[in-house]
Amino acid sequence: MHHPHTGTGTLLVTLFVFPGVRLLDVTGPIEVFSSANEFGGRYRLNIVSADGTEVTTAAGTRLSVDMPVADLRETSDVLVIPGGPDWERMIKDDALLDIVRRLDANSRRTASICTGALLLAAAGLLDGRRAATHWRQSRQLAQRFPAVRVDPDAIFVQDGKMMTSAGVSAGIDLSLALVEEHCGAGVARAVAKDMVVFMQRPGGQSQFSVRARVPHTRQEMLRRALDAVAEDPGADHSLAAMARRAGISPRHVARLFCDEVGTTPARYVEQIRLEAAQAMLETGDDPMAVIARRTGFGSPESLRRAFVRNLMVTPGAFRARFHSTGFADTDAAVAARSGPRPQG
Repeated sequence: MHHPHTGTGTLLVTLFVFPGVRLLDVTGPIEVFSSANEFGGRYRLNIVSADGTEVTTAAGTRLSVDMPVADLRETSDVLVIPGGPDWERMIKDDALLDIVRRLDANSRRTASICTGALLLAAAGLLDGRRAATHWRQSRQLAQRFPAVRVDPDAIFVQDGKMMTSAGVSAGIDLSLALVEEHCGAGVARAVAKDMVVFMQRPGGQSQFSVRARVPHTRQEMLRRALDAVAEDPGADHSLAAMARRAGISPRHVARLFCDEVGTTPARYVEQIRLEAAQAMLETGDDPMAVIARRTGFGSPESLRRAFVRNLMVTPGAFRARFHSTGFADTDAAVAARSGPRPQG
């Protein structure tokens, strides 16, 4: 393992914070790197803000800061750029983007968490590179910054010195990957176990937008079938029902799915239902029986089996880990309250 050590024999991790930063984007990496120190890592953490004053996070919690950006003389081994819910305002803040550029120029590796990728993109640092961000902002990143090659399914992406990661807890995954690179898999595994997280989360963000990932099909009949499943996952989507609605044989439906979608009708239906269940678990407090019924799994037991088989985690554990607090009125939350959401 190579160790890009600073002169002191430790690895300097600089976290840049600003008003309205998302708390977990900052504390996730801090937990990983400080936990690594208990298992033989040599990290030194440095929290900086534009002027050196404490910042109030989006959660309302205040974070104290070690120094202003201007006082940072050493080269950082890792620079962490977190995100925040108010990213649309931040990507127009020239002074903020200047700081991001200056910090990046003085770091060996720059890593963004969640919507922090939009800050890096706005600063021009992701041009021509592959990048990831929170699934909800993937399309925004691609549309606003066409020079960036967005990978909508990755939990994190490394391209040269830039690492970008997906939603919130993906910052933990990214930090674990850095610990593995710096200190070896043994230390990373010990940290993951200590923090009770997956070393590599199963499934990428694939869990998050099934319909959007299905290749565009010219088969009108198939497209209608796909949309029907996405619009109402709780309805009857057996092969026979699909064939009846489309006016073709079940065998023909199965062949269309195989050729155009690359999977079986049953598998596609299960993936859409899983996604709808995840949206309900993240954004609402419905009991498992209601979620199972509304998403077409029928019983809490079938819901549980599908989660464990596909995501290696129970619905209850998923809810505990991903329950969302910062997006009360996003379409996912509204959809979770009013019924499964249509997929764009």
